[in-house]
Amino acid sequence: MKPVNKYKTLALANESFNQENYEEALRQYAQVLQDYPESKEAFNGAILAEMAMSGEEAAEALFDYYEVLREEDAEQADTVIAEILQTMDGTVDQLTSLFTEPMRQRLDYEDGILYDDFRQLVKEQGDFKMIFENIMFSTRVLITEKEEFIDFLSQLNSHGYHKMAMNYIETALSMYPNDDQLRALLRDILKSRPVEDSAS
Repeated sequence: MKPVNKYKTLALANESFNQENYEEALRQYAQVLQDYPESKEAFNGAILAEMAMSGEEAAEALFDYYEVLREEDAEQADTVIAEILQTMDGTVDQLTSLFTEPMRQRLDYEDGILYDDFRQLVKEQGDFKMIFENIMFSTRVLITEKEEFIDFLSQLNSHGYHKMAMNYIETALSMYPNDDQLRALLRDILKSRPVEDSAS
């Protein structure tokens, strides 16, 4: 039997997923895997399709994120999504609690500055880059709420720290994969990031 056309079938599978026809998408990803078992895109797509079929809301958001990443670097996108899926293990709520609950408990014994205090310093002195770089070398910024985290990522991006913001946002999306603010911020970072980001 002649093997399926890998790229055409993957394109059809992705289209089926975007049309919320998850069962058909899964069937098409499985076809690719049967002939090309090493295909990471088909493997990740099959897992996301299964998640979507089981009612996991994060699946659609992760698929959107996957498509954005693939436009930048397909091979890296495959690795990032595979790691997120492995870390998630279908338990988004548990990951969310890992981010939010321990933070307040750590404030008593960690050497750091609360994000509200950091933001007040920036407001008073008007120089985000200088204050941020001084703090990076002497202490750490302690973020206790998701809204602070999103604001921090926005500030990093708008002040030229694109690579750092991307590293943070990949972790954030593994915890909040269906968050519209994070997805919009990811698109902003990708748009504003220079072609050669090695200097940041």
